[in-house]
Amino acid sequence: MDTPLSTIAVVGLGTMGAGIAEVLARAGREVIGIDISEAAARRAITSLETGTARSVARERITEKERCDILARFRTFSDLQAAADADLVIEVVPESYEIKQQVFRALDSIVRPGTILATGTNALSVTRLAAESAHPERVLGLHFFNPAPAMKLVEVVSSVLTSPAAVASVTTLAHELGKEPVAVGDRPGFVADGLLFGYLNQAASMYEAKYASREDIDAAMKLGCGLPMGPLALLDLIGIDTARTVLDAMYAESHDRLHAPAPILKQLSEAGLTGRKAGRGFYTYEAPGGAEVVPDGLTPTETAVAGGGREIRSVGVAGSGTMASGIAEVFAKAGYDVVLAARSPEKAEKAKARIATSLARSVEKGRLTAEARDKTLDRITPAGSLDTFAGVDLALEAVAEDLEVKQQLFASLDKICKPGAVLATTTSSLPVVACARATSRPQDVIGMHFFNPAPAMKLVEIVRTVLTGDDVHATVRDITKKIKKHPVDCGDRAGFIVNALLFPYLNNAIKMVQDHYATLDDIDAAMKLGGGYPMGPFELLDVVGLDVSLAIERVLHREFRDPGLAPAPLLEHLVAAGCLGRKTGRGFREYARR
Repeated sequence: MDTPLSTIAVVGLGTMGAGIAEVLARAGREVIGIDISEAAARRAITSLETGTARSVARERITEKERCDILARFRTFSDLQAAADADLVIEVVPESYEIKQQVFRALDSIVRPGTILATGTNALSVTRLAAESAHPERVLGLHFFNPAPAMKLVEVVSSVLTSPAAVASVTTLAHELGKEPVAVGDRPGFVADGLLFGYLNQAASMYEAKYASREDIDAAMKLGCGLPMGPLALLDLIGIDTARTVLDAMYAESHDRLHAPAPILKQLSEAGLTGRKAGRGFYTYEAPGGAEVVPDGLTPTETAVAGGGREIRSVGVAGSGTMASGIAEVFAKAGYDVVLAARSPEKAEKAKARIATSLARSVEKGRLTAEARDKTLDRITPAGSLDTFAGVDLALEAVAEDLEVKQQLFASLDKICKPGAVLATTTSSLPVVACARATSRPQDVIGMHFFNPAPAMKLVEIVRTVLTGDDVHATVRDITKKIKKHPVDCGDRAGFIVNALLFPYLNNAIKMVQDHYATLDDIDAAMKLGGGYPMGPFELLDVVGLDVSLAIERVLHREFRDPGLAPAPLLEHLVAAGCLGRKTGRGFREYARR
């Protein structure tokens, strides 16, 4: 195990195996590709030829380097070809029976010092190692798809794995230009352990008809900056694969959040396994294709269009960052805005914040000086809600406190003209409770903007059981007019984004609490393996641990699921006053400004 890993066998030349083979060959390793299917071997060679030709065309490698890479990759149909390998990586189907058969056969083929790695993302490495005559040389080496592009590699140790074997493959990962993260043996490891719980909840949300597949996916892309929505990602991974991973996770955790959503079983057994089948949550132009084509579930604009109300002027109640951001958005879109705070001074300060924001846009060339001046002229600061008497849309962005919001809605009910739409920006409170504080609950709706409002495109439109059709149509229409993307959802805790985001964050905290992985490794895993713009602990510290805890508690109260109970570590940090960046310390420490 102390010798360099210069000759490496890859068993299984599907998409992942072919990708790993390409990474190894490009890094100067002799690669032995093994697959019982000659067609799979040919596809792997073709993939490497195509990829390297592209690199030559882009002048990343020379033609000679391309020839050398191709010469280093040889394919075989018999496991005996692995006899001279220093490392064998198996990437065969996710089945204990198939993988154990490979490991038992390799025992009689490879040298005693050869390291055996499994590419599993769902099965127990320990259980696979137990089938080997040399369990100390067996570990997990979990690449992410597509292997040539994704930087993360999870190095998985069992209780039997030799530290020398771990050191050798960790060194290899670095030499391949990857970022290795050391993790223990449990289903899903770090990245998939967090990812698949989130994907499962998204599938359950869709199955419950809480929101459309398009709105769920758009919400998570636009609200969290994710590269793909969860249902599209399930189609890419394979719905049958996702079900296998979740089954393994649930067998260990017994957490209901990991119990595969029934729709995953229904789709799998119907053969609707995602892109590879041409149909999963979405329908694709052809099996294996990426282009989504309309089907019977594809929404049309006529399905949500209707006779809305005319909106010419807008009132925004509040003086904080969210209130000023929303006022800026409406004013930029050409609406006259009344910005009302608890005092004229607070209202003027909020308008000054908008002026600063607009000035930055002018400096960056995103806005002309003339447009800035016109936007500011449309905003009228006021120290009283009485100025809302003539507005067509009154939108509150005050403290996230139900009693405060109910009092404000009772005031709006008395002040606003008949027919005015009354909206709340709450992210966690029941919209219907605000509606019941008025004599016109049919006029009340949720418009959940995301911070910072001028930059974030998403608005969750939260309709209660009492909201009128025309009010819903009005708010959808105006959301588009202010150049935001509306998604529809019902009035329940967390709406779409927070209901999917915060359980994921809570599960990340539990991983640290259980000493399974470090903050840095978890953040790196989600950024490099999942394409997340921020790791969970970076995000928690930005959001604020107190805010995160409050949302977790709301979700737990609403759904009564033990898996949603806030992690004790989060509660302890909040009790200690460690609230994130705003206090200088959360999960990490920050320099005081």
